[in-house]
Amino acid sequence: MKLAIISHTEHYKTETGQIVGWGPTVSEINYLLDAFDTIYHVAMLHQENPPPSALPYISDRVKFVALKPSGGRTLYSKWQTIQQAPSVINTVAKTIKKVDCFQLRTPTGIAVYLIPYLTVFIKKKGWYKYAGNWNQKNPPFGYRLQRLMLLNQSRKVTINGSWDQQPEHCYTFENPCLTDEELGEGKTVRSQKSILESLQFCYVGRLEKPKGVERIINAFKLLSDEEKQRIGCVHMVGDGFEYNYFSNLAKTTGVLFNFHGFLPRHEVFSIYKQSHVFVMPTTASEGFPKVIAEAMNYGCLPIVSNISSIGHYLKHQENGFLLNTVTVDNLLIEIKKVIKLNEEGYNTMINNQDEILTKFTFSHYKSRILRDILK
Repeated sequence: MKLAIISHTEHYKTETGQIVGWGPTVSEINYLLDAFDTIYHVAMLHQENPPPSALPYISDRVKFVALKPSGGRTLYSKWQTIQQAPSVINTVAKTIKKVDCFQLRTPTGIAVYLIPYLTVFIKKKGWYKYAGNWNQKNPPFGYRLQRLMLLNQSRKVTINGSWDQQPEHCYTFENPCLTDEELGEGKTVRSQKSILESLQFCYVGRLEKPKGVERIINAFKLLSDEEKQRIGCVHMVGDGFEYNYFSNLAKTTGVLFNFHGFLPRHEVFSIYKQSHVFVMPTTASEGFPKVIAEAMNYGCLPIVSNISSIGHYLKHQENGFLLNTVTVDNLLIEIKKVIKLNEEGYNTMINNQDEILTKFTFSHYKSRILRDILK
């Protein structure tokens, strides 16, 4: 069986001409090769140098089909997206002729016109993956429009979380991010962790205010001197336009911050292994960020916003800490709780994570696609 995946995933060409793409999506596609003979990935090819987080495909059975980059927040970038629509549709149409089924990943700029195109003109089997916050109250217009089209859809749609009055064609799906080997490795790491010495915190993601980076820094600044003595390091993994602002702000906290920039997947996992707490007080549009499950697998207690489907998997003070109202003061309260945790309390919360982690494995994802989506 041949599959076409259509997305806005950033791809790059290395100095040797190898195509690499955004690590989490490439990893997901690599593991789908167990279920499909050939996978065509129609996605964006950027001219910049690839970041360290970019990965190559593991097989030539993945065929990359390049699109010119489009999308953005400005009116000009949105106009460019519309201008490129005929070219994108033409590329998608040619690719779908080669395959048995397709997946369109949303919400994206190109999905605004690809959802109606695929719905009306393509008769092959396919499904839509909505990776954002399915239950967002006031989404941007483009997101709202895509969600409306997916609600009124005969094809299946995979979404984050399980919601009241969820249509029958909308299936709750976890975003895969762990191999079975990593799941086993994580169990070993969790069994050996201790909080008796200094606490290590980490954040992984874009360095920007909506993701909560400024809140993290300001919350640690407000800790007492005694509480700061319990903090070994706060690891910040990622990059963004405000990198210098955040790194300079962190120098005023009296807490050691280490800004790593983008890291390869195995080095990110190394940060998780040495950390005790994962922090993400985000107000951005999220589904269920994969980094939460990755961090939990290696023994990190999450302090995260209770938005979208995050609260469907995390229970406050049972396997993590949830921020119902995302403010610096509320984040500070939860950080203080972690600092006061004893070894028994920490281990109990870590052990309470075991049951949900298997849902975020690639093998579970692959089996659900074959069983629930393509049956």
